[in-house]
Amino acid sequence: MKRIVILFGLILSACDPGTPPQPETGRQPNPAFEAQIQAMEKARAVEGQMMDAAEAQRKQMDEAAQ
Repeated sequence: MKRIVILFGLILSACDPGTPPQPETGRQPNPAFEAQIQAMEKARAVEGQMMDAAEAQRKQMDEAAQ
């Protein structure tokens, strides 16, 4: 009886019903976080504008001091 079970187990383990691996596609953004992602992108854009404005103000102050 053990031999039959072992033989049956070997036969089943030899079968590979798995499908071939699929190529990974682009990651779809989660709609639950889409609003947060857009808010972060806007914040980064505003931060860049603020840094540019601060740099221009520093230059203007340096020129006025000289």
